[in-house]
Parts: sequence; C-alpha cells; structure tokens
Amino acid sequence: MTGADVSRVLYVIVCAAGPAGDVGRLVELAQERGWTVQVIATPSALAFIDVPALETQTGRPVRSQYRSPGEPKTPPADAIIVAPATYNTINKWAKGISDTYALGILAEAPGLGIPVVVLPFVNTALAGRAPFKDSVQVLRSEGVRILLGPGAFEPHPPGSGNDRIADFPWHLAVAALSATNSCS
Repeated sequence: MTGADVSRVLYVIVCAAGPAGDVGRLVELAQERGWTVQVIATPSALAFIDVPALETQTGRPVRSQYRSPGEPKTPPADAIIVAPATYNTINKWAKGISDTYALGILAEAPGLGIPVVVLPFVNTALAGRAPFKDSVQVLRSEGVRILLGPGAFEPHPPGSGNDRIADFPWHLAVAALSATNSCS
C-alpha cells in the first residue's frame, strides 16, 4: 500500500446513550465512504457497546483511556463524529473540561482545525435547558457542526428515548461530514 492509498482517519466518539449499541451502523457507513475508523468510547459508553465486534469491524482497538507509555499512538484524526452525543459530553466539552480521553480529543479538535460533526441524543427537558443551549452555541461558534433541530436530530419527550433508538439518524452525521470536507 502506498501513501496515496491510505484512507483518511475518522474518529467516532461514542457516548453512553441508547443508540450507542448500534454505532457499528455508523462505522459501516463511514467505511463505505473510504474512512479508516477509530472508535473512541467514553468510559460510560463501554457498557453500551460491543467492544470485540467493533474491534473486528474496524481492525483497531476501541480506545477509552489515554495510552500507556510504550503503547502505539492512535493515528491522527482527519475528522471526528460524536454520536450519540450526550447532554453531559456536550456541556463538559463546551466548558473546556477534559477529564476523559474522549473529551481530551474533543477539547483540542477545534484548535487543530479538525472538522467535527455532533449527532446528539437528548430529550426535550435537557435540550431546553439554558446550559445545553449555551453549550451548543459555544461549540457552533468554534466551527463544530451540531446536527440538532429540524432536518437533523430532534429531541424526544423524556422517557421516550427507547422508542427513538431504531431510527437514530446515523446517516446524517456521515452526510454532514462529507459536506464539511467537500468545502475544505
């Protein structure tokens, strides 16, 4: 394989929300578009995902912690998708909190010019709160593409999240990433 044959690297950051168990669908969509996918899970997301299946699908270890000295580095990201993105992750990220490996990557991404697409999974009670609205605004002002609102992810009523898992719009994240990359 030559350098020209190496595909672009996409970090898929998965958070602990109902659709997380289906993140393999996002991986498949990205791979179909030529991305090499590196899955990075928040520590809480590990209970939601099938780590061995994702490692088989991507050919890469799922990361959730900083590497130890001597461990190989993860290849740098050309782009990042955060899906499903939780209320907690979005708020911490916007406030500059970097207390997990996933948040550390997200904290640096805007400053490094890495395109980031966020597909949230929140209910209307959380999405309507001022801290969340402020966080979305802060991240958007830094160039982060957050797919929230009409034509994107629309928050569901509290207690109905399980009814929205099957139709979580993974495809929107990949389409938004493609649109973002074609502009650069």
